[in-house]
Amino acid sequence: MRALNTAGTGMVSQQMNLDIIANNLANVNTAGFKGQRAEFQDLMYQTYRASGAATQGEARLPQSAQIGLGSRFSASATLFTTGSMSNTGNALDIAINGDGFFQIQLPDGSTAYTRDGSFKTDANGLMVTSDGYPIVPNITLPSGARALTISGEGFISAILPGNNDPEELGQVQIAMFTNPSGLTRMGQNLYKGGGASGEAQVVTPGQEGSGTLLQMVLEGSNVQVVEEMVKMITAQRAYEINSKAIQTSDDMLSVLNNLKR
Repeated sequence: MRALNTAGTGMVSQQMNLDIIANNLANVNTAGFKGQRAEFQDLMYQTYRASGAATQGEARLPQSAQIGLGSRFSASATLFTTGSMSNTGNALDIAINGDGFFQIQLPDGSTAYTRDGSFKTDANGLMVTSDGYPIVPNITLPSGARALTISGEGFISAILPGNNDPEELGQVQIAMFTNPSGLTRMGQNLYKGGGASGEAQVVTPGQEGSGTLLQMVLEGSNVQVVEEMVKMITAQRAYEINSKAIQTSDDMLSVLNNLKR
């Protein structure tokens, strides 16, 4: 009975759907987190009669006779809508007001990308992420620097010891992608480029369609708890109705099994 396997694929699909919903909810307070949406496809069909097939004379079947074999999980689409902005008062907190990603140098020398702008300084004054990965291009804040200012175009300036005028220390640049949804998640709020995302295009904030920078502001998660709860209820009901189809199929098989008794 096909319904057993068909409904089983539906249950597996909804399990994957719930996994994604749970991950979204788990990261509702993660800075710069972008929620995901589960996408599904129907499986192959068994065709008993093709549409347009000849019957008698010049008569043709007006429609086909097909039976579907279920569904499968096809992709987890990332939703790159901007998350809520919150003022932190921390001079090293930066948010991108628009499109783009900060560039981060990994220990193996490769570059990763993030929307999490909660930067710190290490023992040498280098601007780094919470995991100690430096921002690209590297920016060092000298000891004793005060009145740190980050402009919307990414220029960083501060007043250094012995000076009364601000001195420029570097510029934050951001990366743009033709297809951000093609980025690969690495964990630690990082994405890996390449593949379907296209090559990174490094630009000055505010140019070529990129967003500008906001100092002392952090972008929060774009996950909407109420929407995720609604999705969870929908997934639960879909899982239940698929399990009901399996139960009904089992009852029908039980009737067949008892015919000779």
